[in-house]
Amino acid sequence: MAQANWSSSLESNKAAGTRLELLLFQLEGRQMYGINVFKVQEVIPFKKLTRLAGSHALVSGVANLRGITMPIMDLSRAIGGPAMKDPENGYIIITEYNRSVHGFLIRRMDRIINTQWDQVQSPPRATGREAFVTAITMVDKQIVEILDVEKVLDQVVRASTDVSADLTDRISGGDRQVLVVDDSTVARNQIARALEQLGIQCTLVPDGQHAIQLLEKMLEDGVDVSKHFTMIVSDIEMPVVDGYQLTTWIRQQPQLKDLYVLLHSSISGVFNVDMVKRTGANKFIQKYHPDDLARAIHERIDSGASSA
Repeated sequence: MAQANWSSSLESNKAAGTRLELLLFQLEGRQMYGINVFKVQEVIPFKKLTRLAGSHALVSGVANLRGITMPIMDLSRAIGGPAMKDPENGYIIITEYNRSVHGFLIRRMDRIINTQWDQVQSPPRATGREAFVTAITMVDKQIVEILDVEKVLDQVVRASTDVSADLTDRISGGDRQVLVVDDSTVARNQIARALEQLGIQCTLVPDGQHAIQLLEKMLEDGVDVSKHFTMIVSDIEMPVVDGYQLTTWIRQQPQLKDLYVLLHSSISGVFNVDMVKRTGANKFIQKYHPDDLARAIHERIDSGASSA
C-alpha cells in the first residue's frame, strides 16, 4: 500500500474526534505554548501558596483550590527555563492528568484555539527542549509548542508502573507482542514497563502515522499482524494521525479485521466511549493505572483463548 492510499483514506473518513482545542499561554519569554483544553479544569489568577518542607524544587508550593489541596509547579523551571518572576502577577492552570489534579504557574494566558490533530506535527529532533515538547503547530505564523505535561509531571510525581502480583501471576506463557502507540515518551515507557512484568514484549511508535507505516510494511512482508500482535495499545490524542484515525484505518484493512485495538486517554467521559464504538476499537481505558492495563491484557488473552 502506498502512503497516498492511507492518507486519502483518512482524509475522506475522518472521525469527529480529530478536533483539537488548545489553551495558548506564555511563560517568561515570547514563545507560545499550548496544552489540550480538555485536560484543563480552570485558569485562575495567582493564589497564595504554602511552601512545604522537603518538597520538590519544581513545586512552588501547595494551594487549596476547588476544595483540593494540590501542588503548584513552576512550569517555566520544569521545562528548563528561568524561574517565574513575580508569580503573584501570573496565573495558575489547574489540570487533570492520569486521574490526579495539579497546578502550573504561567505568566499569561493568551486564548483558546480550535484546530485539527492533522495540523499538528511531531517536533524536530534537534530542538533544545524536545524532551518536553510532544508536538508543534502554527498559529498566526507563530510556532506553538505543545507541552508533554506527562513528562513534566514525571519529574515530580513518578507514576507507578508496578502491576499487582495477582495479575502478573495469571499471565500465560508464549511469545506475546504488543504495539504501543503514544506521542509521550513517558507514557510509552510506562506502558512498556508495566507490560514487561506480564512477560510481554513491546514495539513502541510515537504516533498513528508511524503505526500505519509499520503495519503496512508488515503486511507487505506477508506477516499475519493479528497473530503477531496480541493487541495495539494506542493513545487517542496524537499529532498527524490520532488514535481514532488509526483505528478507522485499521478497520478498513481486510487483513487487520481481527486486530485488537485498545484506546486510552487521560481525557475521560461519554464522548470517548462513543468514539471508541464508532471507530471500531475493542476497548477504552482511562490512563494511567498499570492494573487496568494488565486486566485489559488478560481479558484479551482470555477471549482469544476461548475463541480459538
